[in-house]
Amino acid sequence: MQMQQTTPSSPQGLAFVEHELREVDAVIKQRLSSSVALVGDVAQHIIAAGGKRLRPTLLLLCCGALGFQGQSRFSMAAVIEFIHTATLLHDDVVDESTLRRGLPTANAKFGNPASVLIGDFLYSRAFQMMVEVQDMRIMKVLADATNVIAEGEVMQLMNMHNADLTEEGYLQVIRSKTSKLFEASAQVGAILAGASPALEAACADFGQALGTAFQVIDDVLDYTGDAAVMGKNLGDDLREGKATLPLIVAMQLGTPAQRDTVRTAIEQGDTQMLNEVASIVKSTGALDIALESAAREIHRAIRFAQHLPPGQHTSAMVDLATRSLVRTH
Repeated sequence: MQMQQTTPSSPQGLAFVEHELREVDAVIKQRLSSSVALVGDVAQHIIAAGGKRLRPTLLLLCCGALGFQGQSRFSMAAVIEFIHTATLLHDDVVDESTLRRGLPTANAKFGNPASVLIGDFLYSRAFQMMVEVQDMRIMKVLADATNVIAEGEVMQLMNMHNADLTEEGYLQVIRSKTSKLFEASAQVGAILAGASPALEAACADFGQALGTAFQVIDDVLDYTGDAAVMGKNLGDDLREGKATLPLIVAMQLGTPAQRDTVRTAIEQGDTQMLNEVASIVKSTGALDIALESAAREIHRAIRFAQHLPPGQHTSAMVDLATRSLVRTH
């Protein structure tokens, strides 16, 4: 199957949902309010950092594709962003990260205890907002997703510095840790729209495939990206001892000496070996193979999108998937 190309009539940059995302941002600002000063300080830091808002965008696109224009889509999109941001706050503490989106991480600026506790605040605020919608199916989807994400985080922690992690094990982690929230975002959009089981499943599967591709590409960019463009420190994955797909493939295809180098770098988390490891993943063709894996997921996502009613929002979903393969951050 050939990947659909963006045409002049296709949505460019998802501009037509920008006004909806502004509504989501307004909800975010309103619901982040707290009488506790530190909560407000960290919240403002989070808002200033911005972000791609991919998951809320996915929810809004599914709502639009299925004809739902109710106000609850904005609050549920904000819930999705709260859950995502909470995971990032906790992630950065676990990973000892210092830079995200070009700014110091919350843990670097406010300390680990504050980041963990504000992450807890965001989770609890998200669940308060879920209750307000009074839809048990949405609550179940998001509660289950949050639990799976937590399991994925623990799986990743257990695999730190594990150079024997297989591609299957790697995919299990990212489908829990990353793509599960993409899947839930799209599925909640379909539930809000009162979609049929078949359309709901198509939305969920689209989100899962897109989220998987997104993480694989993110892992490739850790060895090929520009730190200034990406807004994060290159080599963080290596420092944390993460055996990502480029490294797994490089060990499969490299010479014994190259395999030993990559294994040592993973086991020791040695960022001084970053240039050498990056050279190995390039020379073995591991980056191209990883991108081919991401492209297969994108093709899968597009097939699921084609089950949805044709229109601007569905075209935007295809456009979003296609463009994710060539993103630089």
